[in-house]
Amino acid sequence: MKKKLLVDLDYVICYPGFLTILNKFLNTNYKEKDFTEYIIDDVIGPQEKKEEFYNFYLQHNGYDDAILMDNVKEVLKNLTSKYDIYICTACVMFGIELRSGKLYMDKFNYLIKEFPFLDPRKFIFTNSKNLFNADVQIDDRIQHLQGNVKIKLLYDAYHNQNIDDKALNKANIKRVKGWKEIEKILLG
Repeated sequence: MKKKLLVDLDYVICYPGFLTILNKFLNTNYKEKDFTEYIIDDVIGPQEKKEEFYNFYLQHNGYDDAILMDNVKEVLKNLTSKYDIYICTACVMFGIELRSGKLYMDKFNYLIKEFPFLDPRKFIFTNSKNLFNADVQIDDRIQHLQGNVKIKLLYDAYHNQNIDDKALNKANIKRVKGWKEIEKILLG
C-alpha cells in the first residue's frame, strides 16, 4: 500500500502568476524577494484600489504565467512509485472570497496540463488543510502543516524566511529548499 503525500501548489510546485498580474496592474516590477509576508496586497493601497485590483485579477489566469519549480515534474513522477499524491491547494482568496470560484478552474486546468500523470480525482481544493491525515505533507506555510501528518516539510519561500529552526524543530517540521532534496528525503 502506498503512503499518502499531500503537496501544495503555490510556491511549492510553481510560482503562481499573482505577482505578474499585480505588476501589470500597478505598472511596477516587484519580485518575491521584495516581500516578507505571504499577503502582499498592501502595496496596492486603499481598499478602493484593492477592489479595482481584484476585479483586474479575476480577468486574468495567474497560471498562464506560472513558473514550475526546478525538477518538480521529474521528482513528482518518481514519487508516484511509492506515494499516492494528493495536490492540496487553497483556492479561496482573501479579498475575493465569494468570487474565488474561477481560481478552482484555473488551478485544476493548470494541474492537468502540467502533470498528466497525476490523478485529477486526487486534487483537493481547500483552505483547511489541517483536516487531512497523511504520511507526508509539503507546504510553504507553517499554518498549513498542522494536521495529523508524520513528516512535515516546509518548502522554502520568500514569506517563510522569518521562521527559525527552533520554531520548526518544536513543530516537528523540516525546511526543504528544492525538489531534489525532497526526493532524497522521501525516496532515500
